[in-house]
Amino acid sequence: MSRRPIPFVAALLVYLAAAFLLAVPLAAQSDDPVGRAITSLSTASGEVRAVERAADTADTREDRAALTDRLSAVRATAADMATTLEAEMALVDAKIAEIGPATPGIVDAPDIAAQRKLLAQRRATIDSAVRRGKLLNVEAQQLADRIVADQAAELGRSWATRNASPLTPGFWAAMLEATPRDIGRVARIVEQVMADIGRGLSGGGVWIALLGVVAAVALGWPARIALREAGRRYAIGAAPGHRVRRTGYAMWRLVTGTALPTLAALALVQGLRWSGLTGATVDPILTAAVFAIGMGAFIGALGAALLMRSQGSWRLLPIDDDVARALMPWVWVLAVLTSADILLSAIVETMRLSTTAVAVTDAAIAAVRLLAIGGLLFTLGRLRSRARAEAEAAATDDAPVSGAGAARAGVGIVTLVVWLVTLASAGALLAGYTTFSLFLTRIAIEWLAIVVGTFYLLLAFVDDVVTTVFSADSRTGHVLARGVGIRPGAIDQFGVLSSGLLRLGLALVAIVMLLTPFGSGIDSTVERFGTVAGGITVGDVSISPGAIIRAVLVLVVGLTLARLFLRWLNDRYLPTTAMDVSARNSFAMIARYIAIILAVLWGLASLGIGMERIALLLSALSVGIGFGLQAITQNFVSGLILLAERPVKIGDLVRIGTDEGDVKRISVRSTEIELADHSTLIVPNSELITKTVLNKTMSNALGRLQVQFSVPLNIEPQRIRQIVLDVFAAEPSILDDPAPVAFVDNIVDGRILFNCFAHTSSPRTSYPARSSALLMILQRLAEQHIDVGTVPQQLQLLPAHRRDDEQGHHDPIG
Repeated sequence: MSRRPIPFVAALLVYLAAAFLLAVPLAAQSDDPVGRAITSLSTASGEVRAVERAADTADTREDRAALTDRLSAVRATAADMATTLEAEMALVDAKIAEIGPATPGIVDAPDIAAQRKLLAQRRATIDSAVRRGKLLNVEAQQLADRIVADQAAELGRSWATRNASPLTPGFWAAMLEATPRDIGRVARIVEQVMADIGRGLSGGGVWIALLGVVAAVALGWPARIALREAGRRYAIGAAPGHRVRRTGYAMWRLVTGTALPTLAALALVQGLRWSGLTGATVDPILTAAVFAIGMGAFIGALGAALLMRSQGSWRLLPIDDDVARALMPWVWVLAVLTSADILLSAIVETMRLSTTAVAVTDAAIAAVRLLAIGGLLFTLGRLRSRARAEAEAAATDDAPVSGAGAARAGVGIVTLVVWLVTLASAGALLAGYTTFSLFLTRIAIEWLAIVVGTFYLLLAFVDDVVTTVFSADSRTGHVLARGVGIRPGAIDQFGVLSSGLLRLGLALVAIVMLLTPFGSGIDSTVERFGTVAGGITVGDVSISPGAIIRAVLVLVVGLTLARLFLRWLNDRYLPTTAMDVSARNSFAMIARYIAIILAVLWGLASLGIGMERIALLLSALSVGIGFGLQAITQNFVSGLILLAERPVKIGDLVRIGTDEGDVKRISVRSTEIELADHSTLIVPNSELITKTVLNKTMSNALGRLQVQFSVPLNIEPQRIRQIVLDVFAAEPSILDDPAPVAFVDNIVDGRILFNCFAHTSSPRTSYPARSSALLMILQRLAEQHIDVGTVPQQLQLLPAHRRDDEQGHHDPIG
């Protein structure tokens, strides 16, 4: 008896060991990203099969949209798993590369061989999963394209569906035949509604409905007016900038004019629901009523925001007050028709009326829409005729108004197109193609007008807000300029570029909205934009809008860091060195180009372009650089030589040909020289390297002046020499060392020729010093009644160590 529990204990231990051994692989698999990815791909594959089966029976647009959403989720899962698997593949490849391949003739250790085998198996598993994910992505995309094609085909079939024409007796006969049945259905629905109302009244919830009515009235009228006026007062008193005031007030009117009536309708409907006065029968109608009122309010508020009937100075559209007042009633007609269309469609669907009743309702809606559009077109035609007559009466031969004529021509073309679409819709309605007629009036005219008007307002609002906020004169601009050190022009450029990017995004959204009614749907259109946003792959480099934006941001950060480094270099470090201004400029210039090159390389690296690809690109472009860009390359290399060897420095006085001036700036491409008339001579750097340049201040900054004259032979030479030396000594700009000298150069025709030299601290001061010395010499000689001869005089500005070739032994200053 005492030994019988032993087999039971042994069996229990064996069971626990087996459970542990089974649990370890499962736990490892749950922690293994490859295992999770394979499981997710299997689930996604099953989802694709399920969507494929459901697509055969989907017959409504909503069902197809739901299937498309499921396929989008599958594609997102496949993309995420592919990213995970590629990362794991890179890790496995790194481990395989670390172990290395098997060497023939050498037997590896058993653990190394086993590890190599496991890594090879794991790599094969990952590669198979990656291929499966890519195939699954392609299958999901193809299935989504098929669903979209089915939706488009369904839309085309609905357009081609022909009913009896309202001009034929069959249309009216069918309506009379179906009327009794439809009246019976309506009566039963009304009966249910009245029963629901009776139960609600007996329940004592009427006060909730009354509260809903009060809230609806308060939100729809006084609250809306009060908020609109508050926005106008703020725009007048506190909003920055005239443009932002206009577009901001227009947006405020659109928001309040849409939100408040929608909230009012929602409060009324919720009051009816909470009071128990409505049941499940009319609940879809109530939901549709809220949407219908919100849509009608949006159209009316949009028209009011754009037209500003009573506030012409706030109007965004370039039209006068008469046109705005004439168009505003038609905006409200369009709003009411849109709301009625939505509500009638919900009522017909909820009451499940006959197909004849549906066709009659659609024909009636299409006819009323056509009448409204026709009335609007006639109003526009009358306004255009009056404007044309006024323009012709006011126009003169000397003052043509081409801009106004172009605007009128554009409006005329749009009006003509709308007329053609309206006539086509009327013809389709009379021919019995009711669905196609409704499509033309709903989508081709009204939906297009709503989308264009909405995004016109949004584009103007975004542009005004962004360019005002990021302006050099705005508060944000002052903060950026003073706190960060960004120059005002860069702030304005950033505002314009940001506005352009945001408006481009809004334009893409507008395209999506325009394509939505044509059967593609928002999801499929966004999917296509997402495919474009995914970019293209060139070799191993993926180029996409997101990657480009990332590279631009990295480049901006790199250039900003380079700018900060150069500011520290110029303001803090270089002034502490013993280098002169020219050496500092050369050092800072080389550092600047190195920093820019490093920032560009960093930006390219963020795109996945490494140094080996850049080297390959440069080698491919070397032939073109050698021929087409030879001059630029030569100047660039010459600029580097000038910055390194510094034969010409900033501040040097140089002569190139017949031009002489001070070197103001040396870049890697050219050198700027300021001439005596304050004009700037831009010299390619190759000219300074390959041609003769006279640098008057390279090794000695002294300037020399020369004065030549003659006196009669009977005048004592020492007396004249002393006068000249005294004048030179009295001139402040003439140096004492080297000392001035005066020579008797020659005796010609009874006159003694004097050749005198002196030095100044700079060649730039030699000319005024020479002029001052000549004036003093002439004055002193005239005071002593000494006749001065008309010997030609020559100004020479040479360094002290340079010998004048023309004077030879007569010039001992060498």
